[in-house]
Amino acid sequence: MDIENIKKKISDISDTIIENKEYLTELDRQIGDADHGYNMAKGFTAVKIILEDDFKSVKELINKIAMTLISNVGGASGPLYGSFFMKFAQGLDDSDNINKKQFADAFSKGLDGVIMRGKAQINDKTMVDVLEPVSKALYEDKPYSEIVKLAKEKMEDTKEMKARKGRASYLGDRSIGHIDPGACSSYLMIETLMGDLDG
Repeated sequence: MDIENIKKKISDISDTIIENKEYLTELDRQIGDADHGYNMAKGFTAVKIILEDDFKSVKELINKIAMTLISNVGGASGPLYGSFFMKFAQGLDDSDNINKKQFADAFSKGLDGVIMRGKAQINDKTMVDVLEPVSKALYEDKPYSEIVKLAKEKMEDTKEMKARKGRASYLGDRSIGHIDPGACSSYLMIETLMGDLDG
């Protein structure tokens, strides 16, 4: 995928997050600070603006996205998503395109960045519950349609988990019965990015 197609995908992801601002905020209202949707929409509105710039490489583009999210997304989401994109960029070379193996390698580094920043693991009821299985599926070269389906299942699985990280962890058992907002925003990005790639 070349840099112009990647820009188009990032623009689509931005639109998806902005369109789901109220839904993500409602999810966060149930177990968090009720600001996840607002913060994410603010960050990706800023991302859409930087997409108008010229970039020599995919790495440069993704690094700029990382810094934009860190600067514009409040709460825990800014550092977490910023870390994902920053580490993702570190997994790339200086070319103006990216193949499937490079994507899998970079995604894995992005996941490592989230884990390092948030100290979360599988079953902690966070975005890691979506990102880690997706990373594994990318390495296994699963069809993108299967990966999207897996991401949705893993997002929905967070509903029955007890939160062990973040603001939701203060609720204890009362966090059970609600989808994690970060898992949801991660799924929305993955579905928007990969939903039509097999075609």
